[in-house]
Amino acid sequence: MSQMRVSPKLVVRDADAALTFYAEVLGARLLTRHTMGESVVFAALELPDGGQVQVKDPDDADPAPAGGGTGVILDVLTDDPDAVMARALERGAEEVFPVDDQPYGSRQGRFRDPFGHQWIVGTEVTMADADVQAALDEWAQQA
Repeated sequence: MSQMRVSPKLVVRDADAALTFYAEVLGARLLTRHTMGESVVFAALELPDGGQVQVKDPDDADPAPAGGGTGVILDVLTDDPDAVMARALERGAEEVFPVDDQPYGSRQGRFRDPFGHQWIVGTEVTMADADVQAALDEWAQQA
């Protein structure tokens, strides 16, 4: 593996309010924001030190935390998500979504580790922001 980066993805009720809060509190800068209908499905904030925090609205696959719970999904950027998924499954992880080519230009999959945490493993998104949004809009119409 030549590259691996882990970014927290926070599932929150009212992602837009959370984006404003994190920007104001942490000094973060909005990098990108994508929606499906009225819901934010992916937004990335850059922290002053260059790290990132991702935010999304809840949905059936990703509920927001209930009183005191967590809504974190760990997002791992890697050049070989298939190998990372295989190693995880070999060591007792449960596949949530198989690794596959996604309509927004990334190869991604998701697993739940033996401790209950979810991890998305995938390659970088290769499409421009406008193309990602168009792909998500088309995908939402098919769902």
